[in-house]
Amino acid sequence: MKLKFNLLVFIGLLLCSTSTAHSQSQATTLPYAEIPAAPKKYNACTVAARMLDGLGFRYYWATEGLRPEDLAFKPSESGRTADATLDHIYGLASVVLNSVKELPNTSPRPNPPTTFEEKRRRTLAAIKEASDILKKTKPRKMKDFKIIFERGDSRSEFPFWNQLNGPMSDALWHVGQVVTFRRSSGNPMNPKVSVLQGKIRQ
Repeated sequence: MKLKFNLLVFIGLLLCSTSTAHSQSQATTLPYAEIPAAPKKYNACTVAARMLDGLGFRYYWATEGLRPEDLAFKPSESGRTADATLDHIYGLASVVLNSVKELPNTSPRPNPPTTFEEKRRRTLAAIKEASDILKKTKPRKMKDFKIIFERGDSRSEFPFWNQLNGPMSDALWHVGQVVTFRRSSGNPMNPKVSVLQGKIRQ
């Protein structure tokens, strides 16, 4: 009997440690828990990349620890839920990434994420990849990073300028909404997050 009890305790501890290790591994693999080091040079590409890094950091902490009830929250019957807002942010991040990869945005969007965890991971990865591409790019290349929308036979193009006042600014706007929504649903963002310093205050 004692052997069975000890065996059950051991299995329970093993499961707990495996779950904790998985959570810690997932947390350390997601980018933007802290903002990356600033680029050494100021130019059009590095400034745009830094804007994306700021977005990634804010998004990381706006979405860290969201519960199902937080995702389901919406400010009014006609409003968008936090989860639907995250869908929109994912779409905006994809538009930015496609722009710097010189790819069109098609509708419907291929292979959308189906869970919150996947959506969060893929949004952060898209922001990080776009930032990394910009950091390695010569400023003269910026003119090639157009926003391209393709809908059947219809195609429209916008210069990278429109990324700044469009998708990038829009994504920041909506991240702020998620922060407000989670506060309203009783799960405020970590108060130690310093968006100025890009890290958690000790």
